[in-house]
Amino acid sequence: MIAAIVVISGSLAATYSYWYAKPQYEASAKLLVGQVKDGGGLMSSLDLNLINSNIQLIKTYKEIIKTPRIMQIVAEEYPQLNQTAGELAGKVTVSSVNDTQVMSVTARDGSYESAARIVNAVSVVFSNEIPKLLQVDNVSILNQADPQASAAPVAPNAKLNIAMALALSLLAALGLAFLLEYLDDTIKTEEDVAEVLGLPVLTVIPKFKDSEALPPAGTHRDKQPLPTASRVGRKNNVTLDA
Repeated sequence: MIAAIVVISGSLAATYSYWYAKPQYEASAKLLVGQVKDGGGLMSSLDLNLINSNIQLIKTYKEIIKTPRIMQIVAEEYPQLNQTAGELAGKVTVSSVNDTQVMSVTARDGSYESAARIVNAVSVVFSNEIPKLLQVDNVSILNQADPQASAAPVAPNAKLNIAMALALSLLAALGLAFLLEYLDDTIKTEEDVAEVLGLPVLTVIPKFKDSEALPPAGTHRDKQPLPTASRVGRKNNVTLDA
């Protein structure tokens, strides 16, 4: 039973991963939260306190970028994406590297080209809207995704899905087997009989296989007539009274 459950689960996971699951692609763009721009470029002087302030500001930016305010503008200014604000928010994730001023914006969609166009649109709108929201112009686009680039899908991971299905089904099958054994109250051994009835076991009648069973009355295993009583008596040196 355990082996059957594991094999069936692995087969279902493989079938779903290779035949039914739709591939998903990811594209990313990098944003720099830098110093306040002066005349269209970043100020050349470096201020450690300002850098630390920008790093802390990234936490706020990560929340702002996925708000309906930003996503609604993206949906309106880029109708060719054919996405609502809610759909865009569900496809975009934002991350940052610790102690850096770099933000990574990632979009996931059914094609790499679509994911790249989404992440580029979000990056442009966000960098343009920050000065209006916070009265500070300190977000620059380091690089955008190339919609024409070729990329491998990031999901589904068929090998991982199959491995997880096998592991989980094995645990479930073992748990089910232990549960059935625990709930099984049938009598299987002479010890069970003695425990249930509270009586000692005097004898045990073995269970014969069909091949070991005694032949029906009047027959013999080699299909020869059964010996008569007198023959049996002579063979075993037993005297039988008439």
